[in-house]
Amino acid sequence: MTDINFIRKMSNLNNNIQTNNALKNKENIHSTFKDILNEKVENEVTFSKHAAERIKERNIDVSADVTDKLNEAVEQAKDKGLKNVLVMIENQAFIVSTMNNKVITAVNSSELKENIFTNIDGAVIK
Repeated sequence: MTDINFIRKMSNLNNNIQTNNALKNKENIHSTFKDILNEKVENEVTFSKHAAERIKERNIDVSADVTDKLNEAVEQAKDKGLKNVLVMIENQAFIVSTMNNKVITAVNSSELKENIFTNIDGAVIK
C-alpha cells in the first residue's frame, strides 16, 4: 500500500471514530435530558378529577407556591414511608397519595371544622 492510500485510509478511520463519538455524546445528552424531564414529571403532584372539582367548588388557591409545598410534603412523607397523607397548607387541607403523587381531595378553611380525616398514615403541616 502506498503512503497516500495508507494516509487516506487512516484519515477515514479517524473521521469514523470522531463521528461515532459525536453521536454517542449526542445520545448521552439526549438521554440525560430525557431522564431529568421524566424525573421532574414523575415527582410533580397531579390532581384527581375529584380533587379538581373540590378545588373549583371550594375556591381553593392552588398557586405555584402551594404546589411547591405539596411537592415538598409528598417527598417528606415518602421519606417516612407514608402512603396517604393529610397535608395542611395555609388553613387548607389536601389528602395526597404518595404512591402516585396525586391529590385525592381538598378542603378549604371553612369546611375544616367538625371534619374527620380517615385512612391516612400521617400529616405534614406546611
